[in-house]
Order: sequence, then C-alpha cells, then structure tokens
Amino acid sequence: MRTRPRCRTNRPPTVVVTPPEPEAMEHLQFIRRTLEVSGSFTAVPGWGLVTVGVTAIGAAIIARQQETMQHWVAVWIGEAIIGAVIVIWAMYAKAQRTGVSLLAAPGRRFALGLAPPLIAGAVLTPILYWHGAVSDIPGTWLLLYGTGVVTGGTYSIRIVPVMGACFMALGLASLWATKTWNPVFMLAGFAGLHVVFGYLIARNYGG
Repeated sequence: MRTRPRCRTNRPPTVVVTPPEPEAMEHLQFIRRTLEVSGSFTAVPGWGLVTVGVTAIGAAIIARQQETMQHWVAVWIGEAIIGAVIVIWAMYAKAQRTGVSLLAAPGRRFALGLAPPLIAGAVLTPILYWHGAVSDIPGTWLLLYGTGVVTGGTYSIRIVPVMGACFMALGLASLWATKTWNPVFMLAGFAGLHVVFGYLIARNYGG
C-alpha cells in the first residue's frame, strides 16, 4: 500500500518581533534628534553677522574722518579684529544653544574653508602697503573674504556661498573702480551684506 507524500507548504516561518527596551528607544530618539539638529545646523551665526555689520558702520564713519589712506586701513584692520571676536563668540553661543559641538563637521568644514583665504589676505596686506598699492587693499579684502565664505560654506546652507559670491563681486568692482569708491564698497560689503544675510540666516536657520 502506497503512502501519499506529505504536502510541503511554502509558508515563511513566523517571526516574533519584540518591542525594543525603553533604554534602547531613548538612545534611538537621541540619535534621531542629533541627526536632525546636525543636518539643519550651520556654523555661521546670523545675529553675529548682523552685529559685525553694525560695528562696520561705525568703522566706516571713523575711517571717513581719517586724513590718510594708511590710517583708513588701520581703522578697518581694527574692525576686522573686533568682527573676528564677535563671530567666534557668536558661533560658540549658537553651538551651545543648538546642542551641537563647535568642533563638529559643520564647524570644522567652515573653518577649514574660510581660513586659507583669510591667511592670504593677512599676508598680502603688508605687501600691498609697502609696495604703495594701499588703494588695492579694500578690493583684496573683499575678494578674499568672499572666497573664504564661498569655500567654507560649500557644505553649509546655500545662502552662505551666495553671500560669499556677493563679497567677491564687490571686491572685483572695487579693484576695477577708482580708489574714491573704496569706502562705498567696504560699507556695502562688511556692513550691508553682513546685516542682510545675517538677518536671513538668523531668521531661517536658528540664529
């Protein structure tokens, strides 16, 4: 007597999914929040840029009262130092407020991209001064600062490299124009662009 073979079903094995432990859920939520903050965080401090723009207005007023181009440049060098202190402090405050380390990827990338053009500007300034090309210093500053913002903002939000491109355009215009236009370009760049773009960044990207 033949026995019929048993029918084999292709039914997949039953998988029992156990819910994660409460501690694991907390870790997952923490990781998710961190990724969300890191993705939207930009190392550029909007309100810090606005403050730098306001101090640049004061520097432009003081520089206008100087009798020599050398003193005019000295005033703007002082403003650059003040602006650097303000931006560094504002970056630190923004990082603390958003819970992202200033040494995280956004901050490191921005600093590494910004630093080389600024160093080049610091090197070229005394060279242009001693060669009698003082009138070319403002255009050089605007151009190199804009270059640094573009390269530093490559991995940041889109508005940052756009701001850098505007600085570069003003720098090129300043180098082509007569030296009497230097105060206008400096005011438009380090005051005007900082205030406008700083406000946009602060409003849309967490301060």
